[in-house]
Amino acid sequence: MRARRAFAVLLLTASLGLAGCGAGSDSGDGAQSAAKPAARDAEGAAGSGQAADEAAGAPAEDGADRDGAAKPSALPSTHVIRTATLEVEVEDAAKALAAARRAAGNAGGHVENESTERIDDTHVTSNVVLRVPQERYEAVLAELAGAGKLLSRTADAKDVTGQVVDVESRIATQRASVARVRELMDRATRLSDVVTLEAQLSTRQADLESLLAQQATLKDRTSLATITLTLSEPEREETSKEDNGPGFLDALGGGWDALVATLRWIAVAVGAVAPFAALGALLYAVWRWLVRPRLPRRPAGPTTASAPLPAAPPVAED
Repeated sequence: MRARRAFAVLLLTASLGLAGCGAGSDSGDGAQSAAKPAARDAEGAAGSGQAADEAAGAPAEDGADRDGAAKPSALPSTHVIRTATLEVEVEDAAKALAAARRAAGNAGGHVENESTERIDDTHVTSNVVLRVPQERYEAVLAELAGAGKLLSRTADAKDVTGQVVDVESRIATQRASVARVRELMDRATRLSDVVTLEAQLSTRQADLESLLAQQATLKDRTSLATITLTLSEPEREETSKEDNGPGFLDALGGGWDALVATLRWIAVAVGAVAPFAALGALLYAVWRWLVRPRLPRRPAGPTTASAPLPAAPPVAED
């Protein structure tokens, strides 16, 4: 029985030795050793990029040590997106808008966008979006709310720490994946392997750039708070008189206006007729004193004396 066990151990040892020799001879061929891992990594990445990275034997960048135990990581800092909306009634919207700009600039922030509108020629409304650092958020918010009569205020704080940590972890993994594909491309010798690896590199590079864009957006939104401020002036209502009828003063004022208008139109009419009247008077003067005396006079006709009528006969009296 012991002899059989010893024979089995010797046989197993010999088999392992032959396998090791075969692996050594295969590693001597540089082209095949570079092509096989490249093809294996390409096939795994085609199924799922992340699973292929883990199956290819990625280094322990996820916090695991050689024994497989996870290393304790430091607690991540808190990342919060803060937004607020204010509506304030002020006496002068232009001055309040200038003060809001100064408040954001003094806090180390900036104005993202703004708009001003005059409504019905009665009041002005301004909308402005301010970006201020997180540490000055509360102070700037209090300063803006005290600029006038506070009409409404809403504030929101969203914790995105988990999202930030997840994106950072995925960026680290994706960078390692891109580096690994580049290394395999340097070792690949067959054209088919190079083409496959180039496609995988392009896909992973695009994913990495997308993750970097997400990281930049999260960094901007968590480092600077957003305050949307609406400044409005009070509406100035026009005074309207609701009388049953016009009074004496109204009638007097209306009559005076009518008289002035009539005199104005008479003056306009006189001014329009004056040139023609002056020309007519000039022509009449020329004819009266220059032309008429030079005209020949007509001779007087013969005069006939008329005979007196006979007197009527007297009437006899009875």
